[in-house]
Order: sequence, then C-alpha cells, then structure tokens
Amino acid sequence: MSKDFILPDIGEGIVECEIVEWLVAEGDQVKEDQPVVEVMTDKAMVEIPAKEDGVVEKLYYAKGDIAKVHEPLFRINAGGDATEEQPTEDAKPAPEQTRDSGSAAATTDFILPDIGEGIVECEIVEWLVSEGDQVKEDQPVVEVMTDKATVEIPAKDDGVVVKLYHKKGDIAEVHKPLFALQPAGGVESAPSTSATQKTTTDASAKAEATAEPPAKARQGKAIASPAVRRLARENDINIADVPGSGKKGRVLKQDIEAFKSGDATAASRTDDAHASDAVPAAGTTTGGTRTEAIRGVKAAMAKQMMKSVSTIPHFTYADEFDVTDLIALREKLKEQYKEKGIRLTVMPFFIKALSLALKEFPVMNAQVNEDCTEITYFDDHNIGMAVDTKIGLLVPNVKQVQNKSIIDVANEVTRLTQAAREGKVPQADMKGGTISISNIGVIGGTVATPIINKPEAAIVALGKVQELPRFDANGNVVARKIMTVSWSGDHRIIDGGTIARFNKRWQEFLEDPTSMLVNMV
Repeated sequence: MSKDFILPDIGEGIVECEIVEWLVAEGDQVKEDQPVVEVMTDKAMVEIPAKEDGVVEKLYYAKGDIAKVHEPLFRINAGGDATEEQPTEDAKPAPEQTRDSGSAAATTDFILPDIGEGIVECEIVEWLVSEGDQVKEDQPVVEVMTDKATVEIPAKDDGVVVKLYHKKGDIAEVHKPLFALQPAGGVESAPSTSATQKTTTDASAKAEATAEPPAKARQGKAIASPAVRRLARENDINIADVPGSGKKGRVLKQDIEAFKSGDATAASRTDDAHASDAVPAAGTTTGGTRTEAIRGVKAAMAKQMMKSVSTIPHFTYADEFDVTDLIALREKLKEQYKEKGIRLTVMPFFIKALSLALKEFPVMNAQVNEDCTEITYFDDHNIGMAVDTKIGLLVPNVKQVQNKSIIDVANEVTRLTQAAREGKVPQADMKGGTISISNIGVIGGTVATPIINKPEAAIVALGKVQELPRFDANGNVVARKIMTVSWSGDHRIIDGGTIARFNKRWQEFLEDPTSMLVNMV
C-alpha cells in the first residue's frame, strides 16, 4: 500500500527545514529506521528515517527546497506490490479516524510521533489543555519529558479536545494515541434522528461562542522561520518573548526589529501565563514525606553514573591554575566581540587549550571496550561540557575542536548552553563525546571528584576563580586569580604521571594564553 510520509515535528517552534541531501532515490528499497533524507533547521542537521520497510515511490522535494512540517515529504509503498490496485481517494478511510455512534462528528486520535532517535516512551509532565477545550493548530497541548529533554507537543489542527489518554506522570508510548481531537468542521456522520442534528447545531454554536479571537502572539513555542530565529539570536533576543504579527502569531523579521527598538512587549503574554500559577500559601507542616519516581534525564543520569563508577577504576588528580592573564585577555576581547554578536567567556579558551594538549597526549582522548582488551584513539576532539538544567545534567559536546578557532568554539558553547537549558539539545550534539569538562565553579565549588562520562577516559571539574595572595618572582605578595582543577581518570589506561604531565601542558596554555597562538594550525 502506498502512503505519504508526513514530516514530523523536528524541534520546538520549527515549522520548516531545508533539504540538504536525499540519501535514497525514487525506486530504492528501504528498511525501517534507514535514513532517507538529511534536513537542516536553524538549530541542527537531522536525518529523517523510514518508519517501515518498503519502496520509495516519490520524493516531493528537490535538494535545496524548503519542506514544511506536517506535510508530505516522500511517498513509500510499504510491503505490498507496487502495482497493486489502490482504492480511490474517496474510498480511502481517513487516517487515525474513529467514529462514536453517538457523536455528531469524527474524532481523530493524535498519535505520539517520534521525538528523538531511540526514544520509545516519555513521561507526561503537564497537560496544557483539558478535555472539552478548544485548541488551535500548532497550540501546545502537552509537555512531555524523555531521558534527553522536555518537549511540547502541539495540535495539528483546530478543534475540540475530546479525550486525554494519559494522566500527569503517566508514561506515554511513541506511535500510540496521546489525545483525541474533534476537528473544527469535521466530517459529519449520517444523521439518524432530529436529536442528532440538534446536537450538532448546539455543538457548533457552543464552539463559536467560546472561540477566542487569535492573539498577536500565541502562548507556548514561537512560530518563526530559521532566518527569523537566527536574527533573534544575533540580537540576543529570546524569540519566545516577541509578539508575532503574522498568521497564527508567526514572528516576522519586523517583529524582531520592533522588539529590539522597544516598540513591542510580551508583558500581556507572561502576565496571563503566571496568573494561573498563584496558589494559596500553605500552613506550616512537620514530619511529612514525599515520594516521586525518578524518570527522564535524571533516571538516565543515574544509570550512566552507576555504570561508570562500577566498571571504571577512577582516580583523582587536582592542581591550581593561575588564570590572571587569561581573564585579563578575555576582558579585553569581550566587548570587541560582543559587538559582533559573539559571547566570549573563558570556557572556549579552556576547551581550545584542552584540545591543543590532547594532540600531545592522545591517550587522554581514547576509550577502551567493555572487557578492556582494546583501546581506540580518536582523531576528533569532541569535548563535552556539563550543563546544569532544570531537567537534570546534560553533557552536549563541541565537535572537532581541533579544527576550530576560539571564536568558532565560543559560538558552539553559546548554542549548546542555550539548547541545554531549554532542554532541547539535538541528539547529534549529545553523542560522540571523547572527553568532558564540568564547571562547578559557576555554582561556587572549588574542588570535586567528578565521575567519568562513560565510555570516555577522563573528565575535569573547574572550580571557582578566587583572588588569593601569592608570591611573585621577586618574593613579593601579590593578588592573583586562582582556580583549582580536579581530574578523574580511567586508571586502566591513564596513570598518575600521564595525567600530571597532560595537566601541566594544559596549564601552560591557559596561564600564558598567547602561547596557544603558535600551537594553532
């Protein structure tokens, strides 16, 4: 049977993407989960896989075209004979449509789409609507949490929410019904009695009476093109705060410019959003307890950390770095690059210096197999950075740091940090790390014993910068900016001498940041 593959949601607020490369041609046989096309959004490159085995009959776009979310991407003949006679369009039953003999219109089950590679279930964090509520196309209906991120699921059509199939805290499965919707102007069932006709009329009247006029900017995710999102980022504007003047609240370029100049405000949106959060103050209680399930990112982290400490023999090494000159250089360059839209922190220097040191100590960028019979050395320095978020600890990584400038790294750090704090890091950015940095200093810690991000071989924790008295070359007491760094290494392949020498080389780059210049290619 031939069927269209509908482009699913590939990121919050993303309504279109560019076709980068078709990985198959018309007539090709494909297998379930085989990548079919590579697309690019304003956030990441994404590979779209086939949902089932079959033959690709039609590619609806050419390379370079802009494809729309929720519209056909390609057509596939799944399983059956390509020459098999197909029913006419009028004879085909509507997909995912059910009828209740007592209802006036068809209801459609919303099937939970793929929300990330390898993710088969998610937790219902919060329903943003109730049964009986009127919803608009693209309005967020539910917030769900996977082991990677928190995601809002929007409605595909205007209509009335008939049924919520899960409660808050329940686990929903991918490719199974999430909620039922009675579409606005849905297909009418054959009237059996005058009472049925009256019910239909009353239902329509009620919908008209309760429908609200469209707001300038809809609540929840912002609808905008990749170009507009890029413009918002370049101006350091949170696009969710910008009222959209386009259709369905779409944010346009002129909206960004107006917001930038102070002619627009999102106060009316945020006031309404926070009004419902107010609750009466609770009385003082003692002796109570509260038990909740460990799920999502926290559950994934718990399993990962347990595997790491139970299979990798950790050892720790710590040392002090004098980062006075590094911070002075960063302060000197910060304003200059801020005018260019680049946020320059000290982290890009730490990451780039680490990569330079890895070139001289490749064992620090290696991994062993499960039974420790083989060691693999990686040419790419994919350096992870732990980010503390509201949904747990995420460790995205900057890819191929050995080929990037400090400014390139700074742009990646900004992108990944923002995505992590929103809980929306692309899967590709979470995979393939070779060594990690954890910055405990932003919270206030000085020394730590970090747990290795398995299967990596080492991790370092950066402590807070403290202004402390130190002796200079002439024996005078001077104020210097001091940071303690704490390493954990896999003692099966890294010994104490190696990590000490590696750390010393890294330290040289950071304490004399100009020395990095002569070592960059």
